[in-house]
Amino acid sequence: MDNTQIHELLTPQNCAVILIDHQPQMAFGVASIDRQTLINNVVGLAKAARTFDVPTILTTVAAKTFSGALFPEIQEVFPDRDPIDRTSMNSWDDKAFRAAVVKTGRRKLVIAALWTEVCLVMPTIDAIREGYEVYIVTDASGGTSKEGHDMAVQRLIQAGAVPVTWLQVLLEFQRDWARQETYEAVLGVAKEHAGAYGIGIRYAKGMLGEHASEGGPHPESEAMVGAAHGS
Repeated sequence: MDNTQIHELLTPQNCAVILIDHQPQMAFGVASIDRQTLINNVVGLAKAARTFDVPTILTTVAAKTFSGALFPEIQEVFPDRDPIDRTSMNSWDDKAFRAAVVKTGRRKLVIAALWTEVCLVMPTIDAIREGYEVYIVTDASGGTSKEGHDMAVQRLIQAGAVPVTWLQVLLEFQRDWARQETYEAVLGVAKEHAGAYGIGIRYAKGMLGEHASEGGPHPESEAMVGAAHGS
């Protein structure tokens, strides 16, 4: 792999999002992050993918016999999409999963998983070996201990993966506040899931009214500036 390529910014057109095993039984074992925060973050990531129409793969492991169904909050974001259920801890070993990855046509994979040290590590390393660029969403993943999560992230960075956060992915997709077709939806996701940033958006709107600068320059003002400079 050309290591300079992995530093390209993510766009809705150059990547796919993969959510692996966000299920009750897997969440019971998570100790590296508050579980409610974890759910909030992965749902924020799912909504980012939906907002920008990014190809998204949902997976579960032993959903009917051990781990339970995908978090309903995620399934509500993609109500018509069935998760790929597996038996393998390594989703890369599953033929249906790998076929779904190939079908996206994307070489950049944005992955979050439970648990970090197992279901994120294994497919990430295998995908990198096969020439994919992998971006691991660390705050939408969780390990059985903080050390387990942290060591897994370090291992993946050494293998060539790039650590990101869910909000970073959302804002990297938006890139420009003059992109009006997704402006309101992005602010909606941020207000609901981005904590202090979301509070700030609500505050600005309440104090300054409907035309507040919500998270950045208002798109109308940006468009006027662009026109004035011939861009």
